[in-house]
Amino acid sequence: MAKTNPGRFFEDYTLGETIQHAVPRTVSGGERALYHALYPARHALYSSDEFARASGLALSPIDDLAAFHLVFGKTVPDISLNALANLGYGEGRWRAPVYPGDTLSASSTVIGLKQNSNGKSGVVYVRTKGINQRGEVVIEYVRWVMVRKRDFDAPAPETVIPDLAPALAASDLILPEGLDFSTYDFTLAGEPHRWGDYAIGEQIDHVDGVTVEEAEHMIATRLWQNTAKVHFDVGSRPDGRRLIYGGHVISMARALSFNGLANAQMVVGLNGGAHANPCYSGDTIKAWSEVIDKAETSAPGVGALRLRLVATKGGEPFTLRGEDGKYLPHVMLDLDYWALIPV
Repeated sequence: MAKTNPGRFFEDYTLGETIQHAVPRTVSGGERALYHALYPARHALYSSDEFARASGLALSPIDDLAAFHLVFGKTVPDISLNALANLGYGEGRWRAPVYPGDTLSASSTVIGLKQNSNGKSGVVYVRTKGINQRGEVVIEYVRWVMVRKRDFDAPAPETVIPDLAPALAASDLILPEGLDFSTYDFTLAGEPHRWGDYAIGEQIDHVDGVTVEEAEHMIATRLWQNTAKVHFDVGSRPDGRRLIYGGHVISMARALSFNGLANAQMVVGLNGGAHANPCYSGDTIKAWSEVIDKAETSAPGVGALRLRLVATKGGEPFTLRGEDGKYLPHVMLDLDYWALIPV
């Protein structure tokens, strides 16, 4: 009897099944240090315990996207080990901060299936939850991924495409208990811009760029225990090129957005996202943002911005789609998220 796991293929998924992912992981300060080594992340709330305490939290959490990557990595052996591409995200909410000492596990429920017309692959939709040692959901999101078929002759399942909200309403956002920006220190945070300084429709060029190196990507995928073959093994790709994990692009773009959005401290909602074009080792990532919406919140001194974050490799900023409606070749990421910012 074979003891190794080749991973699931498209025909191995059943609508409605829930998959409990291995292996639980206890978070330490090491995650923060490595995250800040991999990305130029400088948001004050995630850099300083004292700044976090002054904002009403017990101490500095790990970055929201670090928590996302950690949970995402748990799902890879069961969801995307044999993936051709991770296609998109939706209905994501960070429900509670993750602190050093927390232990996270993850589970995913299959909520949609659609075989592709070529009969060689299909799209799997899952709703994933990250859970801490107290049984609390700290993060949840939907993602859909294109997965190979093992047996091209296997019958196609009934097509079910989940009806997902195009965006979270501000009222759907969950704010960390005790969060208070009423005495926020803009000098220590690095920029003076507050909620009222941003206008709907405003676009921000984050100016800086970072070239993705082979070594840092490999460290990142190992850190998040992301074992997807297309990232680990160049032999699994016909072109022999190192395909960069899409989450690596997300974190790099979010870190670059500090220049212009230094006070957009906490990511609390993921409305949608698309990996428009692949990122390869050697590509230089740049980023720009657009303010889509604004909302007040019930927390003292805290407002919310709905932001579009676009990561590119070359091309002019603020260009996204061609006349045909398709993403332009230089666009790698189109992410729609909610962030909390002082008013």
